[in-house]
Formats: sequence, C-alpha cells, structure tokens
Amino acid sequence: MRNTTRYKVGKYNPLWNLYRTVSFFKVVKNFIIIEIGRYCPSTRLKHLLYRKFLKMDLGEKVSFAYKAMPDLMHPERIHIGNNSIIGYNTVILTHEYLVDEYRLGDVHIGDNTMIGANVTVLPGVTIGSNSSVGAGAVVSKDIPDDSSCYGNPLVIRSNKDE
Repeated sequence: MRNTTRYKVGKYNPLWNLYRTVSFFKVVKNFIIIEIGRYCPSTRLKHLLYRKFLKMDLGEKVSFAYKAMPDLMHPERIHIGNNSIIGYNTVILTHEYLVDEYRLGDVHIGDNTMIGANVTVLPGVTIGSNSSVGAGAVVSKDIPDDSSCYGNPLVIRSNKDE
C-alpha cells in the first residue's frame, strides 16, 4: 500500500476546487520553474533550480533528463538520494485528485537509482537504493533496495538473486 494521506471533500470533486487545496501563486511559480527545467539542457542548472526554488530534497549529482516532470503542486515532497538519474519524460507525482477525495504522499528515491524513460511514479512510494526502474513502468508500490522492476503491473526482481 502506498503511504498517502487522504483528504475527503464535499459536494464537488477536489480538482474543481483546486486552489482551496494549494495556492494559485505556488502553482504558477512551480509551473514556470518546472517548464524552464524540463527544457533546460544543463542537469546542473535543473538541480539548482529544483533545490532552490521548488525546495526538492535532492542529493549530490542527481540528474533529471530532458522533459522529466516533477510534481507541479507539491514538489517539496520529492526526496532523491545521491547519484540518481530520472529518465526522459518521467513523471513523479506526490498528489492525486479523485472524485471524492485527494491524496498526498512523499516520494523517496534512494542513492544510485536509475528511473528509465516515460516512467510514472505515483504518490507515497519508496524506491530503494541501487535499484532500476525500466522504461514505461508505473511505480504503484514500494521497491526494495538492490532491485530491478519494469512494466504495468509492476514486476519486481531482486538483483541479489542473480
């Protein structure tokens, strides 16, 4: 089970009343910084922008590939260890809006971890250190240290068994 906090809402879906759950100005600021970062060719500059302006918890030498998309509303809930790679067009979510509730959850990615291209990481998951996530996977549950995973539904294999 993912580690998320649920917030029940009233009559209308929470996305209809989005700015009651997060500041409009925060979303605008995050949008501008993330869009600059997505197209920026320098991983060092992305790292600086995301740490300084989005308050993301990034270890040393974390690299975001072209068009990688951190959460727009709550990027400060993303925690990534040292020397990890976030692949091309990957989406890391820390929120989800449903019809009758919304959920928030921190995402933790360990050290020396590689997230492949076009991966979607859902809120509230932990991806262990020294792990790899194959391209196109949907990470909907925790992945232990020293593992490889791929697909949807997610298939997890321990690297220690090889």
